[in-house]
Amino acid sequence: MPAVTIRPESEGDREAIADVVERAFGSPAEARLVEAIRTSPEYIAELALVALVDDRVVGHVMISRCALLDGDTEQGIVMLSPLAVDPSHQGRGVGSALVRAACEGADERGEPIVVLEGDPRFYSRVGFGPAAEHDITLPLPDWAPPAAAQVLRLSHDDPGMRGTVIYPRSFDVLDET
Repeated sequence: MPAVTIRPESEGDREAIADVVERAFGSPAEARLVEAIRTSPEYIAELALVALVDDRVVGHVMISRCALLDGDTEQGIVMLSPLAVDPSHQGRGVGSALVRAACEGADERGEPIVVLEGDPRFYSRVGFGPAAEHDITLPLPDWAPPAAAQVLRLSHDDPGMRGTVIYPRSFDVLDET
């Protein structure tokens, strides 16, 4: 496989990103989520990354802000969502490379943890583990098994962080489909 280049997304990538996200998920809903995050206050431009092969966008990932609520205490954390790799490039390490690069960027920013909902078979390979083991709860969709709630503790972690993840309003676009 040709070399994969990972860099922050640019405005000129948006159409290609939407196409990759829609093909990866088999639905336009997640492409609408990407746009909703991009126009929200939770958007972190430097943590919205593309993977390129031969100068063509073949993957995309975003990390954006969310909150962790523990009783009356609310802490800012970040969430990785969505991750998309063009079906023709899946199984070649593109997704893993995107996740690692995004999480390294979050760590460099001083973020304590990254949360997500996803397949534990994939995300455990890049360091994520069950959120429940850290007393962190993600409100999952009905179809998602409890193991889909994942967390990666970074170098600025506070081991006492626990609570329920509060999704930003941009994720409401998924309920509109």
